Amino acid sequence: MANSAAISGAHQAVRPPGAAPSGGVLGQLLAKTHALRRPLVMGVLNVTPDSFSDGGQFVEPAAAIAHARHLVAEGADIIDVGAESTRPYGGMQPISADDERARLEPVLPAAVSLGIPVSIDTMKASVAAWALDAGAGIVNDVWGLQRDPDMARVVAEHGAPVIIMHNRETADPSIDIIADVSEFFSRSLEIAWNAGIARDRVVLDPGIGFGKTAEQSIACIARLHEWSGFEMPLLVGASRKRFIASIAPSQPQQRLGGSLAAHVLAAENGADIIRTHDVAPTVQALAVAAAIRQAR
Repeated sequence: MANSAAISGAHQAVRPPGAAPSGGVLGQLLAKTHALRRPLVMGVLNVTPDSFSDGGQFVEPAAAIAHARHLVAEGADIIDVGAESTRPYGGMQPISADDERARLEPVLPAAVSLGIPVSIDTMKASVAAWALDAGAGIVNDVWGLQRDPDMARVVAEHGAPVIIMHNRETADPSIDIIADVSEFFSRSLEIAWNAGIARDRVVLDPGIGFGKTAEQSIACIARLHEWSGFEMPLLVGASRKRFIASIAPSQPQQRLGGSLAAHVLAAENGADIIRTHDVAPTVQALAVAAAIRQAR
């Protein structure tokens, strides 16, 4: 088990002086969670040929825009648009910033026009800057400001919220994953504060499936409360991830039940945002769980 005192100290060390009240896009979204009494639901829109679950389905702009409308109709609170597969289980095929932008240019502005917040899922500062200028409101960085040295500056200069996700190059079953995630968050937050990113513009994501064994991914959901001491919103994206198949053998498209179970329990353990491929069933599951919780 992680040393809770050490982790608590790390939380304190990275807190910037003062804490402004939540405002902007993220503040409005978090106010919505209180009104709904459930986490926000972030719908996934992968404009990629090689994503692990839906690669190739929405490469054509017309299909991608239609899917964005579908996500909104199903009740998504946020649309997360990505044009480079991060492939949590390895085999990622990097693409250039120009190619990433080319995939996004016919899709992202159309998604923005649908009227709900759009996040840009990218590891590249130049792509994030373009997307923010094109109307995206949030940056979702799967390397938590630690891969592209210019990312924190771009986020700060745009005053945008950022999702800081934990990641590792490879899984190591011997490590204490809770401590590793906590230390990663602390490093990322130091980068954020040094760049001038406001405290109320940060969301933390333990990165289910990224650089983790199945057991470590499960532990991150079960012990999500370990990161409540950072006093920042928490995001969980367990949708269709491989750890589900380690419990109930299945292909990505067959993991809806496992995804819902993981996300309902993540909500119980403090998740503020759920990232999913399957918006309507997730909205329903979270709403029913919230109603039952209220009736206790």
